This record gives sequence, structure tokens and C-alpha cells, in this order.
Amino acid sequence: MVSSNRPSDVGILAMEVHFPLDYVDQSEMETFDGVDSGKYTLGLGQLGMAVPGDREDVNALALTAVSRLLSKFQVSPDQVGRLEVGTETLVDKSKSTKTVLMQLFGDNADVDGATVINACYGGTAALLNAVAWVESSFWDGRYAIVVATDIAVYAKGPARPSGGCAAVAMLIGPDAPMVLDCRTKATHATNVWDFYKPNVSSEYPTVDGKLSNSCYLHALDECY
Repeated sequence: MVSSNRPSDVGILAMEVHFPLDYVDQSEMETFDGVDSGKYTLGLGQLGMAVPGDREDVNALALTAVSRLLSKFQVSPDQVGRLEVGTETLVDKSKSTKTVLMQLFGDNADVDGATVINACYGGTAALLNAVAWVESSFWDGRYAIVVATDIAVYAKGPARPSGGCAAVAMLIGPDAPMVLDCRTKATHATNVWDFYKPNVSSEYPTVDGKLSNSCYLHALDECY
């Protein structure tokens, strides 16, 4: 159990990653899509694209990752005081993935945190929220857990081979081997329509890849 003294070197203490067993061979996807050999395997550097089973959603992926994290690193549920989830994949428009994960914590209902819904940045925001909690006066000496999980699905076209699914669970606390130095953090946030999902009945996003690349480079220039 970590102490309640003022923490230092806050960051990632441990990590567990979960990929489903099912996947699409990217070389077969190249053949199916009628593109040049190596376009996905070499151009994207991917040999396989994970896909969920018919009984797997982001809640199931997150449950597996967190359960394994607690077991592998011998973390008792009552040692956890905050649980943050970052995702852009909705199972329910109201009930969050964080609440589903609470079944892993037994009688410990005193776990702060929420699910952050946001494309790409959701996991980063959840991680920064957890680190800020450990570094703040609200910290009660317990660990935080951060889960980043998604099922990325694209319509037929050039973006489809960049999809996939997974979940990563991170244990956050002081004296970490992977420290997050918030003094180097910078933020640039604007309202841009490069990636969004306006149709709640469809998993497919509306994407403007060229605009995204331009936004990333502009944000980097503005921050650093």
C-alpha cells in the first residue's frame, strides 16, 4: 500500500495489455482490397488487425485488462482509490464503462473517477486526470487505475486497415519507473471537424485525414 505522504515521481507503476484472439491477416486484407502487396504490412507496419468476438465489446476488453492487472501485480481492490477510463466507443449513452468495471472491486465502492469519451485523446485525458489526482491534495494514498480501450471500425476504404481493438490498464502511483513530468506538458485545443461520429446508429466515423495531419502539425508548432 502506498503512503499518504506528498507523492513524488508519479507515473505508471505497471501495465497490462489485452488483445482479442481473433484478427484479420493484413496480407489477406491487401489481397481482398486489391492493393499492392506490402501496402498495409509494410506501409502501416501491421501484420494483423485485432477484431472482437461476437460476445466482446469495450466493457469486456476493459474487464479483462483490469482483472489481469490486479491479479498479476497483486493489487487488492481496496488499494485502489480512482478509476479512469478513456474511450470513444460507446456501449451505452448513459451508463459508463467505469461503472461496469466496479464489479471487480468487491465491497470497495469508494473509487473516484469517470469515463472520458473522446476520439484519440480520451485515454490521454484519463491518464492525466489520474496523475493529477495522485499529485493533488485530494489523494488519499491509494493507487489509481487508468484504462484506455476502443474498438475502431471503418467503412470500406483506405482507413479500414488502420482499425482494430484492444485495452490497456495502467497502475498509477508515486515512485514509478515511468514518470510523467507534467512540467513538459502543453495543450492546444480547437474546434475542428477532422474526425467525428454524427450518426449514433453507425460505428463508422467521418474522417478528413489531410485535415487531421495539418491539425497535428499546427498543434505541435503551437505547443513547442
